Amino acid sequence: MRQVVVAIMLAAGPFVVGASLVLADGVGDPTAVKHDDGRYYDKEGNPTFKVQSDGTVDWGTYSGFRRYHSDCHVCHGPDAEGSSYAPALSNYLKTKNYVDFANVVVNGRKNVNTAQESVMPSFGTNPNVMCYIGDIFVYLRARANDAVPRGRPQKHEDKPEAATQAENSCLGHKS
Repeated sequence: MRQVVVAIMLAAGPFVVGASLVLADGVGDPTAVKHDDGRYYDKEGNPTFKVQSDGTVDWGTYSGFRRYHSDCHVCHGPDAEGSSYAPALSNYLKTKNYVDFANVVVNGRKNVNTAQESVMPSFGTNPNVMCYIGDIFVYLRARANDAVPRGRPQKHEDKPEAATQAENSCLGHKS
């Protein structure tokens, strides 16, 4: 399975520049133990959030909030709380890791049973999602762990230069 996900992520090519591919099992403890170029990681190497005691969130969480609300909230509801159309992603991330999340976002998913049919479209070619997939994951992980409340984070860290460079590279912008 991991080889399939790696192949899928590699096939997405330029749309995953700046996204961290992590092959950890389970969601584990979300506590940030490593900081690298403005990104935070847990002890398993999964992308994670960092919320300071005054409520200031890391750039990835803030960026993820913005990207989630530009492309995902239409189906999954405000603040990842779900809707009659799609499930709450704040609950989904309680049991899924980055690889599971990325696999569904890149490839989509179709669940059909006698009572309903639910379809998550593929976003593998959408740069507005793929260039920020790590940030969306981090925001949803923060929501799943009740680290950030509903609504726009009031304070956030400054955007790291590495995030600007990754964004420009992924979107094809010249620096």
